[in-house]
This record gives sequence, structure tokens and C-alpha cells, in this order.
Amino acid sequence: MNNLINWFELPVQDLQRATAFYEYCIDAQFRHENVAGMSMAVFHYQQPATGGALVKAEMLKPSADGAVVYLFTADIAASLAKVAEKGGVCCFGPEILPNDIGTIALIMDSEGNKVGLHQPA
Repeated sequence: MNNLINWFELPVQDLQRATAFYEYCIDAQFRHENVAGMSMAVFHYQQPATGGALVKAEMLKPSADGAVVYLFTADIAASLAKVAEKGGVCCFGPEILPNDIGTIALIMDSEGNKVGLHQPA
């Protein structure tokens, strides 16, 4: 096992709005797919990196409760400013972590998901 996490999905209500949110806030790039009746915007990644997607599906609902996924950002301060511009909110941080781990923050995204941002040291 190379990575404990090998895929993640962030539920969305409005795939276009959510895609625009992450493109703007963390410069994410996506490819769009439809899989098993689910509309997906797959975050750009290269193996062996962990992949993930924004997913619009009847069985999935955005939530501020539960697991938290941390997404990379090269500039957490700039990303947090963009989060507010796109209707999200910072609910924790930014917090500089010890031992050169980097800086983190928690946001509520445009869909109501609690998501972490991580800027490595």
C-alpha cells in the first residue's frame, strides 16, 4: 500500500459552481466525467498521487460534518482571500504547524463542505 487514501470525493449541489470555486481558489484543473449516473469533475492528478473529484449524485450530500480532506495550495493567504470572494468562509486558521509541516486552514466551500487547505513549509 503506497497511500492509505487512494481516492476522495467532495459532494456538490451545483457542479459548475463548485468547479469554478476550486479553479479560482486553488488553481485546480478538472476533467469532466459521468460515471454510474454521477456527474464528476475530476481534479487533475498524476499517478501515484491520490486522485479525487467533485461529485453531483443523488446519494451524496455536502456536509460540514465528518471526514476532512486537505487540498494543496502554494499560497494559503491568497487562497483564503479567494475563498471569501467565491462565497466560502474560513472557519479555522491559518495555523502554522510545528516541525516544518506547513500551514493549514479549514474552509466551508461554496457547497457547504468543510475542506482543509495545506501549504507545505
